[in-house]
Amino acid sequence: MGALHAGHLSLVERGRAVAAAVAVSIFVNPTQFGPNDDFHRYPRPIERDLELCCNAGVDLVFVPSVEEMYPSDVPQATIDLPQLTTQLEGKHRPGHFAGVCQVVSKLFNIVAPEAACFGEKDFQQLAVLRAMTTALDFDIDIIGCPTLRDPDGLAMSSRNRYLSVDERVRALSISRSLFDIADKAKAGERNASALQRSLYDLLADRRAAPDVPTQIDYASLVDRASLSEATTLDRPTQAVVAMRIGTTRLIDNVAID
Repeated sequence: MGALHAGHLSLVERGRAVAAAVAVSIFVNPTQFGPNDDFHRYPRPIERDLELCCNAGVDLVFVPSVEEMYPSDVPQATIDLPQLTTQLEGKHRPGHFAGVCQVVSKLFNIVAPEAACFGEKDFQQLAVLRAMTTALDFDIDIIGCPTLRDPDGLAMSSRNRYLSVDERVRALSISRSLFDIADKAKAGERNASALQRSLYDLLADRRAAPDVPTQIDYASLVDRASLSEATTLDRPTQAVVAMRIGTTRLIDNVAID
């Protein structure tokens, strides 16, 4: 959706490693924003984005208007995968993934790529788009790319620019809490419920920047394939978090191995 940073550019780098040409789409998609989301204030530094794409060796940048993507005289079509979209982000942002699937399927048809790179930071989105690609028989290889982080550990996000100094200090609890329970699992803790309680307690600890208002939307351990809540660690598991820091909503995740 633009406001590009090094995480986005790592997707371009991965694309260049697997393909002869790389296209980037930049489109702040209105159908994936809810009424209380930040559509109107979402950053749109298009000239800077185009310069970054040029410097990164992108061959084509597709920057459609809303009217081009959703003509007023054409009925809207939606795609739903309720087994994967009714929990986590889907529970807190109703209709979000219908909008994601709608726009990505249209972009796939317009650009016709052989492969598409998506960041693992939006873990549920990656799982949903992989499932959609399979369900609709798109002949496209979906490539997940690792989350990039700032030196302090915060996952790179276009929304990080909203954070004040104190809010950023408070936001660091997200990555630190995730890394902490990942270390606990590596040390031998196999009880997913205990790890989940620990994750929530660490996120709720207000000793860092105590005056910053926060709200935990979810802090869960889930099965990587089904996204259902994990009870034991006998299957590939992901710890996922969504948290509001002040007025900014951030998401992050780590693998629990």
